[in-house]
Amino acid sequence: MNKEQFQTLLQFFKALADESRLKILGILANQECSVEELAVLMQLKEPTVSHHLAKLRELNLVTMRPEGNSRIYQLDSEVLQTMSKEILTPERIASLVDDVDTEAWESKVLQNYLEIEPGTTEGIQRLKEIPASRKKRLVILKWLASKFEWEIKYPEREVNNILKRYHPDYATLRRELIGYQLMQREDGVYWRI
Repeated sequence: MNKEQFQTLLQFFKALADESRLKILGILANQECSVEELAVLMQLKEPTVSHHLAKLRELNLVTMRPEGNSRIYQLDSEVLQTMSKEILTPERIASLVDDVDTEAWESKVLQNYLEIEPGTTEGIQRLKEIPASRKKRLVILKWLASKFEWEIKYPEREVNNILKRYHPDYATLRRELIGYQLMQREDGVYWRI
């Protein structure tokens, strides 16, 4: 998402974060209204309604046409549809975090639950404990799954030996790897998926 689209999205959400503006849009989605009519319907003063309409017009969410001495406002549904199609897509919303380190959470969990095995010069990391939190446990299980090669089938004994390097409760870890669908098992043979 480029900077201009980001600013438009930010202004859009700021404008719609106001209850009165949302209600005005709701009314204008059903009918055209003047400031005077909106003021009566919303039980607000006309200058307040004008202020809200100005904010909505900045985003082109409402259009205005003169009619005699009045100005008639209506919702521009095409702008909403265009914004929905172009900016409010899951891909565009996901791109809002392009400059955020999305792996920071996993790094923190690994830092909290892994320790260097004492007495080793290789710096082998071991699991301090198996996290109780499902979300944290998944991070640890993904890390453990990375210790297995892709497309290689391991007998259960070898899986146990690999897992024992990182924590004594290898049976629980083995079951969890299967349960979280990070590994597959068939007839005592395991592989990474």
